[in-house]
Amino acid sequence: MLLSRGRRSPSCESQPRIVEKTGSTSQSLVFADLTPEEMVQVVRYLQGNLGVQLVDASRAKPSDNCIASVDLQIPAKAEVLRFLDGGGARPPREALAVLYFGNQPDPNITEYVVGPLPMLAYHRDVTVQKYRGKVPYHRRPMLGSEYEQVEAFLENVAFAAAPTFLKEVFEYDSTNVAFQTTAPHGLRSGDRKSWFVVFQNVSGFFVHPVGLEVLVDHSSLDISQWAVSRVFYNGQYYRDMVQLESAYVQGRISVQKVRKAPRDGDFSSMKPRAPSAVLFPLQYEPQGPRYSVRSNHVLFQAWSFAFGMSVNTGLRLFDVRHKGERVAYEISIQEALSVYGSNCPGGMSTRYMDGSFGIGRYTSPLVQGVDCPYSATYIDTHSLSETLRPSKRKASLCIFEQNLGSPLRRHYSNLQSLYYGGLVNSALVVRSIATVGNHNYVWDFIFYQNGAIEGKVQATGYASSSFLHGDGLRYGNRVWEHTLGTIRTHSINYKVDLDVGGVKNSLVAHDMAFEMVRAPWSPEQQIERPRLTKKVLDTEDQAAFRLQSKTPRYIYFAATSKNKWGHQRGYRIQITSFAGDHVPEASSMERAISWARYQLAVTRRKEEEPTSTSIYNQNDPWTPTVAFADFINNETITNEDLVAWITTGFLHIPHSEDIPNTVTVGNSVGFLLRPYNYYDLDPSIYSHDGVFFTSEQDFTACEINPIACLPKTASCLPNFPPFTFDGFQNISRL
Repeated sequence: MLLSRGRRSPSCESQPRIVEKTGSTSQSLVFADLTPEEMVQVVRYLQGNLGVQLVDASRAKPSDNCIASVDLQIPAKAEVLRFLDGGGARPPREALAVLYFGNQPDPNITEYVVGPLPMLAYHRDVTVQKYRGKVPYHRRPMLGSEYEQVEAFLENVAFAAAPTFLKEVFEYDSTNVAFQTTAPHGLRSGDRKSWFVVFQNVSGFFVHPVGLEVLVDHSSLDISQWAVSRVFYNGQYYRDMVQLESAYVQGRISVQKVRKAPRDGDFSSMKPRAPSAVLFPLQYEPQGPRYSVRSNHVLFQAWSFAFGMSVNTGLRLFDVRHKGERVAYEISIQEALSVYGSNCPGGMSTRYMDGSFGIGRYTSPLVQGVDCPYSATYIDTHSLSETLRPSKRKASLCIFEQNLGSPLRRHYSNLQSLYYGGLVNSALVVRSIATVGNHNYVWDFIFYQNGAIEGKVQATGYASSSFLHGDGLRYGNRVWEHTLGTIRTHSINYKVDLDVGGVKNSLVAHDMAFEMVRAPWSPEQQIERPRLTKKVLDTEDQAAFRLQSKTPRYIYFAATSKNKWGHQRGYRIQITSFAGDHVPEASSMERAISWARYQLAVTRRKEEEPTSTSIYNQNDPWTPTVAFADFINNETITNEDLVAWITTGFLHIPHSEDIPNTVTVGNSVGFLLRPYNYYDLDPSIYSHDGVFFTSEQDFTACEINPIACLPKTASCLPNFPPFTFDGFQNISRL
């Protein structure tokens, strides 16, 4: 950290962002995201080889054929390991294309693997192979164009049936309302009926409900057949907008006038209420960055890994190595689920599965100095989703080394000899931030110098709300005049494919128990002493720990090899969570989110079980395309290639301090992967950042204590690049 303390220091040149280090990056390209050029190649191939007309998804009707997304097809793990470790051939580079076929006798969703890049020659329909059957068309995630078509229906058809009510109650002028959809779309398989909650169209509209909600049946592929199924206003239900209008004109409605908010939202505005003052502390690298980023490959201290961005699930890491040895093959986000409560229909029926909307697709451009340190390395990402052209999100992923301001370890000795030994806790952070509707998720993967990896998510954004009426306080807190901050649970699922000392691992639990013994030197006295308990968890059923159940405090992946002291080398899984309760298993939609039953479940790794859920589960949770509960079938997990599925989360009861915006403080959960007898001693002892001096040494000398030289090395300000932000380019409204 640097504080200028009121006087301007001379400028110093910062080092180049990309630091050349030894080590090949070509192998990491097997995990690299598709380039924009490759995406264009795939689109052209599909247009020319499927024999059907493909409409641009950004303007497609439900009755059209279109490309929903194009993403990297990750090769099979066995092929990749033969290439990485065994000198085998590089696996063919392939794309996965998701297509909606609405313009045919049997509308459906089809997934194709297209390859090999760059000279495309084949496409394979993998839908039945992946999902054991065709994927019905009603399960498709809603396109942006469908949202626009529903909004047009609401404005031009539905609202036209209640002109007096809308004008006199809301001063409706076709521009002053905003809609938020709910999901899933209905109550049973095959439904496509969505509650659209009406808000004032102002900044931070999520906390400006007006009390009106409309249920639209948009199941027909013919837009002209869409209809209003139900209307809700201020605690009362109506058959449609016609009945609402009639009841209002006849004076049979209890009207709750909402004060018209200014365009900046007033209480919901993010605009600071205080002027700028003294600049906050800045972090910088006095001698340039100590990590390198080349293509999708990162080197930092003893760490190396490849990174990528899935259009559906967001940030993911591959081939994570420490001191040259692979620790994890894959660490990836799987899903972010939120389950709401309310006494309004939109709120009570909402179960958002953000992977269906696209956690990677909605990765936000990052603001220097706020979302990440100003001097971080910013990386552009590309995606092809709901369009025929790839889109670029500038500076949507950042990498930086973070001085956490505390020692990783330290000891001050004032007994026997006098000395100090310590190590700064400086870690590498890989970050992306997804903005999915009102939710903002800050996704971090953090690499520590002791061989630990942390997966962390911080939640911020706007609290979604309902109109306060009746017994609303049973479902949250009042946060403004007519605004109920509605209770919700957040559950985050990760896939962690650890390879500890190789692919063959077992799951071992260590914990403690008290035993009662007679004191050997005084048998008439009793001692309660803690002892170590050990258990090998042999089957998937034993390794599936329910959300609120007691889990062994030390649970780890154990290698077949041992460390110098005869212990199985291991990596421990440690979860930080204060999750709310899981949806009751009797629920008709629970199997679609059955991964959230478990805080931890360890299964055999299978290519046919690549993800814990599916983007198709959101719109048909009653007949889930992927049901995680089916992964757990009591198979043996001793000396097998294993995957840990980790669920972490929090219960959010919005309160007045969530206005205007929820803060990240206290809303951070995740997991740690920590070496457990993996090394013979703490590997951070070999860090170049260590500080040690004795009472007999000159601790002000640079050669003894490099920290003593900081007043000289930190006597200048870095020459920061100019501030830029491209987050408002080419944004389409949903």
